[in-house]
Amino acid sequence: MTDQPAQGGPADGAKPALNPILKLALELGPLIVFFFANARGEQIAASFPALGALGGPIFIATALFMAATAISLSVSYAIARTVPVMPLVSGVVVFVFGALTLWLHNDTFIKMKPTIVNTLFGAALLIGLWFGRSFLKLVFDSAIRMDEAGWRTLTIRWGLFFFFLAILNEVVWRGFSTDFWVAFKVWAVMPITLIFTFSQIPLMMRHSLDKDEAKG
Repeated sequence: MTDQPAQGGPADGAKPALNPILKLALELGPLIVFFFANARGEQIAASFPALGALGGPIFIATALFMAATAISLSVSYAIARTVPVMPLVSGVVVFVFGALTLWLHNDTFIKMKPTIVNTLFGAALLIGLWFGRSFLKLVFDSAIRMDEAGWRTLTIRWGLFFFFLAILNEVVWRGFSTDFWVAFKVWAVMPITLIFTFSQIPLMMRHSLDKDEAKG
């Protein structure tokens, strides 16, 4: 008698998906740690002299931000056995620019991190489209079904939006205090991104495909 592989088990090669709430928590967690560490830097320094030796609140917040990012990526990989491209790229930049911030004792590097990340994403989307590839479609085609015109327009909009976020970050960190920049990064960028995301729903609905069209 021939043994049959169990249905739905590890043999089917499917990777477990992250719970949406957990996914959001893993994305926001490091940012919230960053905000509260900056706001409570003096108390943290008094309680943990080793962290206080790093310098002012922004440097303590940077170190804890790096640690929280490492934990977030590790938990994501442990559960889903993969790390999405955007969090991975963002995490690499956090580690590189965070290390430069602490090593050179210059918070300019961590403040420029969102500029670098958003510029990279915007450039990747628009340059990819220039060469006839929609990276958004490659990532989301299994969840969102649209015609080519829809993917092209959505890719252009997201590419320009990432450049907008990069410019906005430059304006805020150069023109306002560090505390204001940290608060803006944590509490304003996400709502702005959500508003933009929901504003794209009409476009996605206009260009959506039914299952038969998608297969064709």
